[in-house]
Amino acid sequence: MITNNPNPVAEIVDVNRAQIEHRATWMGLIYDELVKAGIDAEPILRRAIRRTGNMHGENFKKNCPDPDNCADFKNAFLGDESKVGPQSFNMKNIEADYDNVTVNFNYCALVSAWKKLGFDDETCALLCDIAMDGDRGIADAMGLELDLKQTIAQGCATCDLHFRK
Repeated sequence: MITNNPNPVAEIVDVNRAQIEHRATWMGLIYDELVKAGIDAEPILRRAIRRTGNMHGENFKKNCPDPDNCADFKNAFLGDESKVGPQSFNMKNIEADYDNVTVNFNYCALVSAWKKLGFDDETCALLCDIAMDGDRGIADAMGLELDLKQTIAQGCATCDLHFRK
Protein backbone atom coordinates (compact mmCIF):
# COMPACT_ATOMS: atom_id res chain seq x y z
CA MET A 1 0.00 0.00 0.00
CA ILE A 2 1.39 3.36 -1.02
CA THR A 3 1.98 5.95 1.70
CA ASN A 4 2.95 9.38 0.37
CA ASN A 5 2.45 12.36 2.68
CA PRO A 6 3.78 15.82 1.85
CA ASN A 7 5.87 17.69 4.38
CA PRO A 8 5.03 21.33 5.18
CA VAL A 9 6.93 23.65 2.85
CA ALA A 10 7.13 27.17 1.51
CA GLU A 11 4.53 28.41 -0.97
CA ILE A 12 6.96 28.20 -3.92
CA VAL A 13 7.48 24.51 -3.19
CA ASP A 14 3.71 23.95 -3.16
CA VAL A 15 3.52 25.68 -6.54
CA ASN A 16 6.27 23.44 -7.89
CA ARG A 17 4.53 20.35 -6.52
CA ALA A 18 1.32 21.43 -8.26
CA GLN A 19 3.24 21.75 -11.54
CA ILE A 20 4.72 18.29 -11.07
CA GLU A 21 1.24 16.88 -10.32
CA HIS A 22 -0.08 18.56 -13.47
CA ARG A 23 2.66 16.90 -15.56
CA ALA A 24 1.93 13.53 -13.91
CA THR A 25 -1.80 13.96 -14.54
CA TRP A 26 -1.15 14.43 -18.25
CA MET A 27 1.14 11.40 -18.29
CA GLY A 28 -1.35 9.22 -16.42
CA LEU A 29 -4.32 10.22 -18.55
CA ILE A 30 -2.38 9.79 -21.81
CA TYR A 31 -1.33 6.33 -20.63
CA ASP A 32 -4.95 5.50 -19.69
CA GLU A 33 -6.35 6.69 -23.03
CA LEU A 34 -3.74 4.79 -25.04
CA VAL A 35 -4.52 1.61 -23.11
CA LYS A 36 -8.26 2.13 -23.62
CA ALA A 37 -7.58 2.51 -27.36
CA GLY A 38 -5.80 -0.84 -27.38
CA ILE A 39 -2.35 0.68 -27.83
CA ASP A 40 0.66 -0.60 -25.90
CA ALA A 41 1.37 2.69 -24.14
CA GLU A 42 4.40 1.66 -22.12
CA PRO A 43 7.11 1.56 -24.82
CA ILE A 44 5.86 4.79 -26.40
CA LEU A 45 5.90 6.68 -23.11
CA ARG A 46 9.27 5.21 -22.14
CA ARG A 47 10.91 6.37 -25.38
CA ALA A 48 9.46 9.88 -25.15
CA ILE A 49 10.32 10.31 -21.47
CA ARG A 50 13.85 8.95 -21.94
CA ARG A 51 14.40 11.41 -24.80
CA THR A 52 13.32 14.20 -22.46
CA GLY A 53 15.78 12.93 -19.84
CA ASN A 54 18.56 12.84 -22.44
CA MET A 55 17.87 16.48 -23.32
CA HIS A 56 17.87 17.52 -19.65
CA GLY A 57 21.02 15.49 -19.04
CA GLU A 58 22.85 17.28 -21.85
CA ASN A 59 21.92 20.60 -20.24
CA PHE A 60 23.12 19.42 -16.81
CA LYS A 61 26.35 18.24 -18.40
CA LYS A 62 26.93 21.72 -19.88
CA ASN A 63 26.50 23.19 -16.38
CA CYS A 64 29.11 20.92 -14.78
CA PRO A 65 32.61 22.39 -14.41
CA ASP A 66 33.85 18.78 -14.68
CA PRO A 67 31.19 16.52 -16.25
CA ASP A 68 33.14 13.46 -15.09
CA ASN A 69 32.76 14.51 -11.44
CA CYS A 70 29.51 13.25 -9.90
CA ALA A 71 29.72 15.97 -7.24
CA ASP A 72 29.48 18.57 -10.01
CA PHE A 73 26.57 16.65 -11.54
CA LYS A 74 24.81 16.65 -8.16
CA ASN A 75 25.19 20.43 -7.92
CA ALA A 76 23.80 20.95 -11.44
CA PHE A 77 20.97 18.43 -11.05
CA LEU A 78 19.90 18.77 -7.41
CA GLY A 79 21.77 21.54 -5.68
CA ASP A 80 21.36 21.15 -1.95
CA GLU A 81 18.40 20.35 0.29
CA SER A 82 17.44 24.04 0.50
CA LYS A 83 16.58 24.32 -3.24
CA VAL A 84 13.00 24.12 -4.53
CA GLY A 85 13.50 20.82 -6.40
CA PRO A 86 14.87 18.90 -3.43
CA GLN A 87 12.23 20.43 -1.16
CA SER A 88 9.46 19.48 -3.61
CA PHE A 89 10.40 15.83 -3.27
CA ASN A 90 11.47 16.21 0.38
CA MET A 91 14.91 14.92 -0.58
CA LYS A 92 17.22 13.84 2.21
CA ASN A 93 20.66 12.31 2.42
CA ILE A 94 21.91 14.01 -0.74
CA GLU A 95 25.50 12.83 -0.98
CA ALA A 96 28.07 12.93 -3.75
CA ASP A 97 31.68 12.12 -4.42
CA TYR A 98 33.61 11.85 -7.66
CA ASP A 99 31.97 8.55 -8.65
CA ASN A 100 28.52 8.56 -6.99
CA VAL A 101 25.41 10.57 -6.17
CA THR A 102 22.83 9.19 -3.75
CA VAL A 103 19.56 10.74 -2.67
CA ASN A 104 16.38 9.70 -0.86
CA PHE A 105 13.01 11.11 -1.93
CA ASN A 106 10.52 11.18 0.95
CA TYR A 107 7.55 12.50 -1.05
CA CYS A 108 6.45 12.23 -4.69
CA ALA A 109 4.02 14.65 -6.31
CA LEU A 110 3.72 12.34 -9.32
CA VAL A 111 2.44 9.48 -7.16
CA SER A 112 0.11 11.95 -5.46
CA ALA A 113 -1.40 12.87 -8.83
CA TRP A 114 -1.81 9.26 -9.93
CA LYS A 115 -3.53 8.32 -6.67
CA LYS A 116 -5.89 11.33 -7.04
CA LEU A 117 -6.79 9.98 -10.50
CA GLY A 118 -7.77 6.68 -8.87
CA PHE A 119 -5.00 4.51 -10.30
CA ASP A 120 -4.32 1.36 -8.31
CA ASP A 121 -0.94 0.73 -6.68
CA GLU A 122 0.24 -1.55 -9.49
CA THR A 123 -0.48 1.12 -12.12
CA CYS A 124 1.20 3.77 -9.97
CA ALA A 125 4.31 1.58 -9.72
CA LEU A 126 4.35 1.13 -13.50
CA LEU A 127 3.84 4.84 -14.17
CA CYS A 128 6.61 5.62 -11.67
CA ASP A 129 9.02 3.28 -13.42
CA ILE A 130 8.13 4.80 -16.78
CA ALA A 131 8.65 8.31 -15.36
CA MET A 132 12.02 7.22 -13.99
CA ASP A 133 13.12 6.74 -17.60
CA GLY A 134 13.59 10.51 -17.54
CA ASP A 135 16.17 10.08 -14.78
CA ARG A 136 17.66 7.13 -16.64
CA GLY A 137 17.98 9.39 -19.69
CA ILE A 138 19.74 12.02 -17.57
CA ALA A 139 22.13 9.31 -16.36
CA ASP A 140 22.76 8.19 -19.98
CA ALA A 141 23.64 11.72 -21.04
CA MET A 142 26.02 12.05 -18.11
CA GLY A 143 27.66 8.68 -18.81
CA LEU A 144 26.29 7.27 -15.56
CA GLU A 145 24.20 4.32 -14.43
CA LEU A 146 21.11 4.80 -12.29
CA ASP A 147 20.25 2.26 -9.62
CA LEU A 148 16.72 2.67 -8.36
CA LYS A 149 16.76 0.74 -5.13
CA GLN A 150 13.15 1.30 -4.00
CA THR A 151 10.25 3.66 -4.69
CA ILE A 152 7.33 5.24 -2.93
CA ALA A 153 5.12 3.89 -5.73
CA GLN A 154 6.18 0.35 -4.74
CA GLY A 155 4.91 1.06 -1.23
CA CYS A 156 8.33 1.88 0.24
CA ALA A 157 8.87 4.83 2.58
CA THR A 158 11.34 6.47 0.19
CA CYS A 159 12.62 6.46 -3.36
CA ASP A 160 16.34 5.73 -3.20
CA LEU A 161 18.37 6.77 -6.22
CA HIS A 162 22.04 6.04 -6.82
CA PHE A 163 23.77 7.56 -9.84
CA ARG A 164 27.16 5.94 -10.37
CA LYS A 165 29.97 5.57 -12.82
